[in-house]
Amino acid sequence: MQLVKVGLCAFGMSGKIFHAPFLKEHPGFFMSAVVERSKNDSKEKYPEITIYRSVEEMLQNADIELVVVNTPVQTHFEYAKMALEAGKNVIVEKPFTVDVTEAEELVKLAEEKGLFVSVYQNRRFDRDFLQIQKILNDHKLGTMKEVEIRFDRFRTEPSGKQHKENPVEAGSGSLHDLGAHLVDQAVQLFGYPEKLFADVFSMKGSEFANDYFEILLYYKDNLRVRLKSSVFSKEAHYAYILHGSKGSFLQERSDNQENELVAGTIPEYGENWTLPLKDPDGILNFVNTNSETERVLTSSEPGNYMNYYQAVYEHIVFGYPLPSPGKEVVQNMKIIDAVLESAAAEKIIDLK
Repeated sequence: MQLVKVGLCAFGMSGKIFHAPFLKEHPGFFMSAVVERSKNDSKEKYPEITIYRSVEEMLQNADIELVVVNTPVQTHFEYAKMALEAGKNVIVEKPFTVDVTEAEELVKLAEEKGLFVSVYQNRRFDRDFLQIQKILNDHKLGTMKEVEIRFDRFRTEPSGKQHKENPVEAGSGSLHDLGAHLVDQAVQLFGYPEKLFADVFSMKGSEFANDYFEILLYYKDNLRVRLKSSVFSKEAHYAYILHGSKGSFLQERSDNQENELVAGTIPEYGENWTLPLKDPDGILNFVNTNSETERVLTSSEPGNYMNYYQAVYEHIVFGYPLPSPGKEVVQNMKIIDAVLESAAAEKIIDLK
């Protein structure tokens, strides 16, 4: 196989959990470099890599073809731009950048350089989201009328991470973190909305960045899509609630890849490496073609973040479509910017 040499810009949780294991196990990638400013943690697990003390130093390595920008969002624009100017293809962690202006500049620069920028939207490869796509493609619910997508947690104490919780830091808070996933999933499922209204604030208090949001997306044909997240949710809700003209579907947030990776599971290439479900994770209730009501428990198929890196590899080697290209994810940033505008002005924002 053609070998693609990759450099990681950081070795925190994102690098250790979401990137390094997949780059190591995929036979088409060679993780040759990692930036660690003072530690040598990556060397202990991946002895073949070279440690650099700065992104600038790593980018001088001419052999590196692909750079993963997995640093705090406030640095995404700077490091991605540096990598593109150094002639490297780039993967950027969500939410891409802090605003749409930065995102558009990176996309334009990549096009000028003949390079690519892909945004790591790994939640497209969660088992629960894949199940939602399957249900919609089956058309058993009829015309969609109302949808809710939630990502809740119970994290009532501050994390101490300034880049995530400092309210004066652009890009900090749940909206750019979890919201980037929910916005992306809504756009993947239903396209770009016509209007939106949003409520965004901090339940922990004004000295912290937003930890709660509720976004109402307005689509044509009277479809409403609600995106919601709170850190004061001790009891789990259904993560996806779909109501259509012929029925409803409720889906739990059942993907466990992150937890299994944290526990040390190796994501084997070409295998469904996650643990199987013990119980059904969805409820489908609809009127069938015989005008009879059917209510069935459903079980989603395994998700696999390796499929993201497989798609990136196939783009590099065979020219297949790039997963979550920057040009596509720019529209997510437009929505996030509009959400902040709506919340501040307490008004509906027209996106057309």
